[in-house]
Amino acid sequence: MRRENLETVQRLRFYCIILLDLYGSKINQPAMEKQKQAYACAFITVLLWATVASAFKISLRYLDFLNLLLYSSATSAVVLFLILQVQNKLGLLREYSRKDYMRSALLGFLSPFIYYVVLFKAYSLLPAQEAQPLNQTWVIMISILSIILLKQKIGFTNIFATFTSFIGVLIISTHGDISNLRFSDLTGVSLALGSAVIWSLFWVYNIKDERDEAAKLFLNFTFGFAYILITMIIFSKIIIPDTIGVLGAVYIGLFEMGVTFVIWLKALKLSRTTTQVSNFIYLIPFLSLIVIYFTVGETILSSTIIGLIFIFAGILIQQYAEKHRNII
Repeated sequence: MRRENLETVQRLRFYCIILLDLYGSKINQPAMEKQKQAYACAFITVLLWATVASAFKISLRYLDFLNLLLYSSATSAVVLFLILQVQNKLGLLREYSRKDYMRSALLGFLSPFIYYVVLFKAYSLLPAQEAQPLNQTWVIMISILSIILLKQKIGFTNIFATFTSFIGVLIISTHGDISNLRFSDLTGVSLALGSAVIWSLFWVYNIKDERDEAAKLFLNFTFGFAYILITMIIFSKIIIPDTIGVLGAVYIGLFEMGVTFVIWLKALKLSRTTTQVSNFIYLIPFLSLIVIYFTVGETILSSTIIGLIFIFAGILIQQYAEKHRNII
């Protein structure tokens, strides 16, 4: 099974590289419309993000969750530094004030440090098909935190949306046994939902930061790497991973934390409206289940699919409420 998983991951990496090469060769062609470029970027992003849940689960077979974060965050920091260099944006780092660096230190503590510590631990305890959808509730968590932190008003539609997604959470985490509330792993479920809360906090605080996105990401991951390195020195032990562990960490650092986010920002920038490409995000959990089935070897439960539908029904209802806030 492990050899088959490795071969599958290698094929996925090969396909991703081919797609990136195709993207790079076509993006500058003047005949290609900006919207088509935006769709190409969005498609590549969704395809890559759909593989990371499986990459988490497989990599955690060879590295503990702390070492996985150490190597993947280091990879991401290096890649983002190179991206800044290629884009001639390294000078921005000298222009930032002490307050800007303090903000990055705080944001870096939230993500990647605390967020991925909690998320990777959740993946080590839960099947990937459970951890991934539970983490996706961050969209609903943002709405709740906006009410608490930003004093936004809540309407009936928002309450209904939250309740709908919560039903989906219960279906997934209890394998459909809602009446008895028999959770598959209460600690893992709590951590997966906790990661959604942490990411929501990061998003709420990050949205007010108008600095360049790539520069912000680089500083966040630099501080995050420092935090995890200190944690490892004090509380754990740094291990030298084998080849599969290294490939897994590098893959996650590239396609979960680094390059993919930059491609996604490019898609948003090129698109006529953000909605035209942001809807691609809804494909990720469902594509993830397919990848999980073929690479991790998990049998996808009907309760996972039903729960995922409930979660995303709640998200769609919540977004409808946001668009029609003045009417509702």
